[in-house]
Amino acid sequence: MKTENLTLTNFNDRQFKIHTYILNDNPNTILQKRPLIIVVPGGSFDHLSLREGEPVALSYCAHGFNSVVMEYNLIQDEGAIYPDAGLDVLSTIKYFRNHAEEYNIDPSKIVTIGFSAGGHVVSVANNMAVSEKYQTKYHFEKENVISNATILGYPLINIEKIGFPIPKAAENDIPQELDLKDSALGVTRETPATFIFQAWDDPVVLISNSLEYIQALYDNQVNCEVHLFEKGGHGFSIARPEVVEKGREWQNNPHAARWFKLSLEWLKQNI
Repeated sequence: MKTENLTLTNFNDRQFKIHTYILNDNPNTILQKRPLIIVVPGGSFDHLSLREGEPVALSYCAHGFNSVVMEYNLIQDEGAIYPDAGLDVLSTIKYFRNHAEEYNIDPSKIVTIGFSAGGHVVSVANNMAVSEKYQTKYHFEKENVISNATILGYPLINIEKIGFPIPKAAENDIPQELDLKDSALGVTRETPATFIFQAWDDPVVLISNSLEYIQALYDNQVNCEVHLFEKGGHGFSIARPEVVEKGREWQNNPHAARWFKLSLEWLKQNI
């Protein structure tokens, strides 16, 4: 496996970092051009969850994907979170479509996966990709920047639908544009096919986020598969023992961990 730490520049001339996990070529395998999965961790917009980055990327690598973990700007960084966080996703997709041969990637099989706040970033990016407003302002074409499928793990969709009051200090960081505040409002028939998973008892990102987004996908006839687990809380990542944090043993959840295998089965049908 080849790993790199790269600095890219997005469509707004702002730099961000990505970390690549590229499988070695094997001329004897049937699968020669690999799908790519771009992993966007959560972290409440003030940090990036390590549990939702490399462990997820390597899990997909074990099933034949090349993978990337993408960083994006946070509350404490200079400038606003949006639109740059969404543009980071679009710029990452375009970079790998342009360099598909170099990374042995099938450019028609690029998947984004976002967890929690990262789910908001990914879903906003999908909206921006098909929006003439953003295409014109940032000079990109939809076919170069849109993902072929998206996975959303306990995603933040509507910033106002969280299980606790928004801190006063963070109020100025909430985007004012409705299509950035609530990504369900930007869903269209061009939105990529989407796989969603969340726990019903999530106390942080309320389940109403997923339900609102599911309804928007349904209304726009976008292919979607959903798994709502009864128990799991928030932030369980791949829900396996190797990613459990001290004092949070509930993160080891064999039942909720099934989302990963289910996502692989779904991806076989959708990319």
